Amino acid sequence: MKKKLLAVVLTFVLIVGVVGCASNTGTSKQGGEEGNYKVYLITMDQMDQHWVTVDQGAKKAAQELGNVDYTWLAPDVKDDAKQIESINNAIAGGAHAILLAANGPTAVTSALKEAEAEGIKIVYVDSPADFPAVQTLATDNEAAGKTAGEEMLKALAAKGITSGKIGIVNVNASTASTVAREKGFRAAFEGKGFEILQTQYGDGDAAKSKDIAANYITEGVVGIFGGNEGSTVGTGNAIKEAGGEVIGVGFDKSDTILQLIKEGHLLATMSQNPDVMGYEGMKTAVKVLEGNTVDKAYVDTGVSVITKDSL
Repeated sequence: MKKKLLAVVLTFVLIVGVVGCASNTGTSKQGGEEGNYKVYLITMDQMDQHWVTVDQGAKKAAQELGNVDYTWLAPDVKDDAKQIESINNAIAGGAHAILLAANGPTAVTSALKEAEAEGIKIVYVDSPADFPAVQTLATDNEAAGKTAGEEMLKALAAKGITSGKIGIVNVNASTASTVAREKGFRAAFEGKGFEILQTQYGDGDAAKSKDIAANYITEGVVGIFGGNEGSTVGTGNAIKEAGGEVIGVGFDKSDTILQLIKEGHLLATMSQNPDVMGYEGMKTAVKVLEGNTVDKAYVDTGVSVITKDSL
């Protein structure tokens, strides 16, 4: 009888243990009693000061919240395969949420499906993919691109230039944010008598972008638009080296871009708020991990025009 009773007790203990383990597994993506929430920031690359500032914003929010283990992962250069690897590493690392600036709209879809299957929350910062997410925090890139075009048009008009060729140095043909900027920029020139040349892509690399801009200058352009930080730096350096009167307008704010504006080699840059993207993106991630909902699917983080006069 004692043996039977002991067997029943041991069986009961075993069942309780199994149920307990199953319960813990089912809540592993919720943080809380398991410990801090693991939140990863995955950007397009580590080259641009823009991404460093996104990281700073996310880090600040994580410190304020006090219940986050935060990691910034990013490829050394813009590369779909490397960004997918970063997402996979975040999944393997036990991520509860990923803040993502997608290099392309569809390349990372399979990786994001795996993340979703693991219960990981996705929040887009700067550039979304074509995959559902909790929220997107980004610049209204098309509107900002149009503003860039309008700034160039005003400068051209001030010089009495009413026609001519315009070059565009962009990152690639797939990144949603920079494609939208180009679309807005082109819209500003519709019906204005200027010829917008075929876009050339430099992968956001300043050296490649400089070569592209230099070729545009050789073709006799009157203006060049840079679609991101590296494109803008390359454009400004090419104009500086050529010593010409080409008007350069770009995107993002870095020390190099600001210096090129001060020296008069770039007319203006569209300054985003990457710190806001990182900061508010982190707050959103933790909010949903704690079981709350967000009010907006899209948050415009704003943009401002920086010229020599505003520095």
